[in-house]
Amino acid sequence: MRDALNRPKNVEEILNEQIETAMREHDRSHLNLFLSSISAGLEVGFSVFLMAAIYSLFFGQVHPSVLHILLALSYPLGFIFVIIGKSELFTEHTTLAVIPVLNRNATVKSLMALWGVVYSGNIIGGTFFGIIMSIVPVRMGILDPSSFEQLALKLTNHPWTIIIGSGILAGWLMGLLSWLNTSAQETISRITLVVLVTTVIGIGGLHHAIVGSIEMFTACLTGDQISWGDYLTVQIWTTLGNIVGGVVFVAFLKWSHVASGKAVFSE
Repeated sequence: MRDALNRPKNVEEILNEQIETAMREHDRSHLNLFLSSISAGLEVGFSVFLMAAIYSLFFGQVHPSVLHILLALSYPLGFIFVIIGKSELFTEHTTLAVIPVLNRNATVKSLMALWGVVYSGNIIGGTFFGIIMSIVPVRMGILDPSSFEQLALKLTNHPWTIIIGSGILAGWLMGLLSWLNTSAQETISRITLVVLVTTVIGIGGLHHAIVGSIEMFTACLTGDQISWGDYLTVQIWTTLGNIVGGVVFVAFLKWSHVASGKAVFSE
């Protein structure tokens, strides 16, 4: 038993487990999925809270490159809550939910419904968290309202082509995280993977549809440098990029590599 637990999973086992996990989500009631997605939107907001707190504390006190690293190291917090706590995050499902469709265990219609429920739940949860952040910690003096604008400006100061490219890289990394978490068998290993992958997203300043939505929305509430048009522009191109990154560079390539010549996987 111990040897079986310690033995690395082969790629066929990982793919089968991905399909089995995804099918449970495809078959899950939309209400339960929606509530879990709202929870994920709330929980991932703690990444933004911590980044804003770090920015408020250290801006002007340390070199900008040091501050950038501190912000990147703060980025994984909300993802640890979401992924280890098994809430539903859209950027995981851009890969996970697609694999059963490629394998003909689920339909495109089911995929669109699942994506719609998870995405809307994440946005609603993140929006609610942004409202809380714009009021409570700001009035307590914990956060400087300008910190939200500074975080958001890093997302807006790019043409749409760069935003979508950045979103593709972030979606690619989140898809890899979903795949790697299936191969990991211990909680510590999974936390380590979450920290490593999401820190790369933070270091690179890549566009993540849910975290970025919270950053942009809160900046719209607390300052005047970010407009609602900026919010929508960044959100649309980031979401599209995340989908392409997760679907093309992880789901399709991994499935094609493993499933080539094999007709049946777990139902």
